Amino acid sequence: MGDYSCKHRKPWMLNRAHLRSLSDVDIRLVRIFITVTECGGFAASEVELNIGRSTISKHISDLELRIGLKLCNRGPSGFSLTPEGELVLEASRRLLASIDGFQAEIDSIHTHLTGTLRLGLFDQSSTNPRAQVDGAIRAFDALAPDVALEIALAAPGVLEARVTDGSLDLAIVPIHRDSSLLSYQPLYTEHMTLYCGVGHPLFDIPQSTPLAELDLAQYKYAGYAFNSPNMHAAASLGLERSARVQEEEALSLLVQSGRYLGFLADHVAAAFLRKGHVRPVAPGETAYATTFAAVARRNPEPDRKTREFLECLRAAHPDP
Repeated sequence: MGDYSCKHRKPWMLNRAHLRSLSDVDIRLVRIFITVTECGGFAASEVELNIGRSTISKHISDLELRIGLKLCNRGPSGFSLTPEGELVLEASRRLLASIDGFQAEIDSIHTHLTGTLRLGLFDQSSTNPRAQVDGAIRAFDALAPDVALEIALAAPGVLEARVTDGSLDLAIVPIHRDSSLLSYQPLYTEHMTLYCGVGHPLFDIPQSTPLAELDLAQYKYAGYAFNSPNMHAAASLGLERSARVQEEEALSLLVQSGRYLGFLADHVAAAFLRKGHVRPVAPGETAYATTFAAVARRNPEPDRKTREFLECLRAAHPDP
């Protein structure tokens, strides 16, 4: 039959032995692959996964390398699955269903809940008096004392992406754009207002001054560096960021400096307001409210401990 050496083989055949066992990384790549196919391509899945197109492409290439098969065609003609990719997609869905089914069966075997609950929070969740997350944690610990908690703080988009890829069980974030891959359970509201600090040109202007007379666009504005209701509120006022922050602590400092305008949660600003360090700018026209919600994956459905914690959150927030 002649010599059929490695140089005559396709790259996918050479890579066939790379996947000897499944790791957590492999499962994450499989979840990303499913999301890309459900969205119809790399560009369309950027919002759902909250990662850039080049990173998504690398993840798919890594998965192709791991399993030794070309999964999709990408290029000027658009995104499409190869015949092998169609088969891998079906196998991937069966794999995740099996994993989730196994977890559900293990949960049902235990007379009490065990394992780890991975919760994500946006940094404002702990200071809002309307937020009763601490009460939900207290109730959950009484219900499931053997479940360990892991809590991560991050920007809303990052938290949603981590819930989507399964590295978090649920997260509490402000609602600013709904993802079809996630379920949203409204919990509480937060009221935001534009503020300035001592020494700012607007500090001594009467609060009753109409917004149209203030020409806010001429002043420096500090805002969050990620997509959020804050960003949309600023855009509606014609404000462009001169400073970008990741946490409310940094935003508070910039506003108190007297050099920047910035949206602060009213409960955060209250202490600075009492000390005379800040004051609201046209509160009747710049204030807005946003709703915080608990988010979890739609498919596969949350496991038992996650469902129980969601119920504790619902009970702690009877009036969203």
